[in-house]
Amino acid sequence: MEHTARQHHNFLTYLKWLGKQLQGWPQQSYYLFWFSLGLQLMTLVSNPITTVAVITFIGTTLGVTCILSISAAKSVNGWLGLLSAACFIYAGWSAKNYLAIFEQVAYIITLDLPILLSVKSWNNDTVNHLRKFGTKQWLIAIIGTIVVYGISGWAIGTFTNDPRPWIDALSFAVSLTAGIMCFMRYNNQYIWWTFSSIFQIVLWSITFSQGDATLAMAINSSVYIINDILAFTVSPWFNHGRRRIGLKEIK
Repeated sequence: MEHTARQHHNFLTYLKWLGKQLQGWPQQSYYLFWFSLGLQLMTLVSNPITTVAVITFIGTTLGVTCILSISAAKSVNGWLGLLSAACFIYAGWSAKNYLAIFEQVAYIITLDLPILLSVKSWNNDTVNHLRKFGTKQWLIAIIGTIVVYGISGWAIGTFTNDPRPWIDALSFAVSLTAGIMCFMRYNNQYIWWTFSSIFQIVLWSITFSQGDATLAMAINSSVYIINDILAFTVSPWFNHGRRRIGLKEIK
């Protein structure tokens, strides 16, 4: 009984700690969350409410909260990312955007699981050990993105019935590279995240126009772009945001 009570206490303490990770974000992040939630609610109720629509709504709400928490360098993004990934995998499968599924699996491997395994140390480890690209890193990232794009576009177009293989591959390649950068704590990731959001808008807008998805995924990517732009000015991933909260600048 004592052991069970201790476990229950530890679980409640952990939940309270996670709840506190939703505090202390830049004010603009909270505005963006409520703006996104309003858009997604309007999209949900103005169209037929299907299983895909509901799961997509849950995924987009969790997904926006996840990327906002990453920008704020808060480790609650591990759970948020894992749960939103499950929803987005379902949406990707329903739309036959198969590389969108692999994209979410990559996020789970490079972002969500590592954060969950070091959840209480991730915040400080991240904000205190951020890096910027040198020439070598720029070359590796650009060439790696192009190679992944070519291989994944060919493979998904050859071996599946994905109706949009090359735009699906473009979104996947850029997003995968950004996820790896985040794992390695390079702030240059936000350049890739910005292009990722643009390509995802294109992918999900085309998917919507062809009747294979709701508009919610394209709207979600539009919100991601706003977050990416905000990150350059208010996030602790960049010196402007670090100065605001008294952190040492990244050299």
